[in-house]
Amino acid sequence: MYKVFVNEKKLTLSKYPEDIQKNLRFEGFATLEIAVDLLENTSCPEMNVYGENIEEIWEDFTHMFKVIEAAGGLVSNKNNEILFIRRLGKWDLPKGKVEKGESLEQAALREVEEETGLRELILEEFLNNTFHIYKERNGEKILKTTYWFRMNHVGDETPVPQTEEGISAVCWKDRRTITADVLPETFNNIKLILDDYWDLV
Repeated sequence: MYKVFVNEKKLTLSKYPEDIQKNLRFEGFATLEIAVDLLENTSCPEMNVYGENIEEIWEDFTHMFKVIEAAGGLVSNKNNEILFIRRLGKWDLPKGKVEKGESLEQAALREVEEETGLRELILEEFLNNTFHIYKERNGEKILKTTYWFRMNHVGDETPVPQTEEGISAVCWKDRRTITADVLPETFNNIKLILDDYWDLV
């Protein structure tokens, strides 16, 4: 199963119908175009496209977009707090595009270092990847795949926001504060990654 967010609305690609308002059986490329169009241009809250060959559906889906790969980190400290950045009025986790010649792990560490100023990081394991769609200023549609890694910060440095990237704050938050403050002001993809992390710890 794949979950892709289109304007924060969930598009699920799966083998079977889901218990939601709108399911479409995969009948080829046009089914996917219809699904994305409905999520982008109507009040439809979520959509499921289903068919037996999930990998074929996914391959057709990725051909609709320019695919960009990014990597990021869910960073915890010795107090079991998680590191968040604040950008454009939303709480987020540090991440960015994978550069040519970089591994996903290298990109994730570099982006966390650049966006938060933290250096004393230990890369743990791969958590999961998330997908979302957006439009460039030139109208080109992008499918962004972000690979998330669990990291530990083992130093005593104070995080510093990378203001030239539009980051206004970097701070550690405990689970209670995340539930109260972060979840109402973050992206659905970040909620998925937090759930994956909390399932582990």
